Amino acid sequence: MTFVDRLARTGGLIALGALGAIGATHFTAPDGGPPGAGPAMAWATVEQSEHLADVSERALRSVVYITTTRPPEIVRTPFGFGPMDARPSIGQGSGVIVGDGTTVLTNHHVVAGASEVTVRLSDGTELEAELVGSDPATDLAALRLDPAGLDLTPIEFGDADQLRPGELVLAIGSPFGLSGSVSMGIVSATGRHHMGITDYEDFIQTDAAINPGNSGGALVDMHGRLVGINTAIHSRSGGNNGIGFAIPATMVETVLPALLAEGRVSRGWLGVGIDDVSGLGDKLDIDRAVRVRQVLPDGPAARSGLRVGDLIATWDGEPLVDADDLRNRVAAAGADVDVRLGVLRGGDPLDLEVSLGERPDPPTR
Repeated sequence: MTFVDRLARTGGLIALGALGAIGATHFTAPDGGPPGAGPAMAWATVEQSEHLADVSERALRSVVYITTTRPPEIVRTPFGFGPMDARPSIGQGSGVIVGDGTTVLTNHHVVAGASEVTVRLSDGTELEAELVGSDPATDLAALRLDPAGLDLTPIEFGDADQLRPGELVLAIGSPFGLSGSVSMGIVSATGRHHMGITDYEDFIQTDAAINPGNSGGALVDMHGRLVGINTAIHSRSGGNNGIGFAIPATMVETVLPALLAEGRVSRGWLGVGIDDVSGLGDKLDIDRAVRVRQVLPDGPAARSGLRVGDLIATWDGEPLVDADDLRNRVAAAGADVDVRLGVLRGGDPLDLEVSLGERPDPPTR
């Protein structure tokens, strides 16, 4: 089952890479303005409107429309009298030109399994693209273009770590195949995880109208800088409900170099199953820790002496926030790196030195 199919069947979180109306602009009516009709009513000065148009115009030059062709799937009749349908499947999504202008960033689920990938630029030019790297664990992929004779505009990266709830953002992509669509909203939240979308999650949540087909498109700030890659929506109907998720640009910047250099991302591996523990302040000198619920035989944790039931409180002397914090630190550290874990075992503190291994590749979605 593909990533898109898996999410679509949940009736909740769905990926956006299939095919959205262009979202309404969101402003709060200023004092003294006419009676409003809710948040979809736009009240803006001419200067604000022109600024948004300028930001959109710049960013649109860096956002592309992606179509993919996947090999035909043979579907047979119930009685086995030969194929019912052997036509190739066509997929759609979005992408963002980055780096030196020869690279397009998109979602893994947009291009996974594709035999052909075509990119349409903002001026209508179509180019064949080559998949150079893909990372299912973050749902990111990198494509390479041959832009001979073309003047492509890579987007500038913004600092997603500085985003605050309430900041205005624009979502740019190709909802339902409508390339070059721009919608506006706010950052609803940052640091969203435990969503079940990818293995490594630190999502920006936004109410900007994004829909199927926006996958791989840009979430930009009011300077036109890339702060996220639109990835999924929370919807039971399949359309926008004002809850969308984007991979933060800071995560993109850690993954992209590996995709371009190696075609994949090598991550550290501890070899444990973990979950969160909180409310320890009355018993121990910490409030939060990460509980080890499983230790894989012959893994790095087992070789270091880590045991089931141990509470991991610090990483190289720094307190851990939760299990996701530990998981992300292990992944980012990489293989063959020695780290010091502050552990509580039966209430007694101890330090364990662990030499991380390389995380096995996850199953293909």
